[in-house]
Amino acid sequence: MNQYEKKNLVIKWKRLINDGKTCHRCGSTEEELEEALLILKQSLSPLGIEVVLEKEEISFSEFKKDPLNSNSIWIDDSPIENYIKANTGKSLCSDVCESYECRKIEIDGTSYETIPSEIIVKAGLIAASNLISIHNYESCCDERCSCI
Repeated sequence: MNQYEKKNLVIKWKRLINDGKTCHRCGSTEEELEEALLILKQSLSPLGIEVVLEKEEISFSEFKKDPLNSNSIWIDDSPIENYIKANTGKSLCSDVCESYECRKIEIDGTSYETIPSEIIVKAGLIAASNLISIHNYESCCDERCSCI
C-alpha cells in the first residue's frame, strides 16, 4: 500500500427512533457527532484517512430488549469506550424512551449523557492512529538514517 491510498475510519452511531422522534440525549449527541466529524475529516484527510459516518436507527422494540445499545458510538467496530477508557452506565431519559434507563458514559468519575465532540474526536484520533503505519511513508533519507 502506498501513502496515497485512502483508508476509511468508520464511525457508527446507533440511536432510538420512536415514531420518528428521538430523545434529547441522542439529539444532542447527534449535534456533537456532526461537529466532531468536521474536525476529524479536516485532521485526517491529509493522512489519507476518510471519515465515514453510518447512522443506525434502533426501533422501540429493539430498544426495549437492550436500552444501552442506543446512543452508542462504534469506531472501526469497537465501542468508543475502548478508546477513551470509559465505562458505560445508565440513567433515566425522556418520554420518548418511556421509563427505560438509557446509556451514558463515565470517564474519570464524570458522567456524560450526551457524548461531547471532544471525546469523539479523541477516540477517533486514537482509532486513526491504528490505521497509520510509518512503513507506508517514504523515508526522508537513506536506510542508514535513524530518524524513523
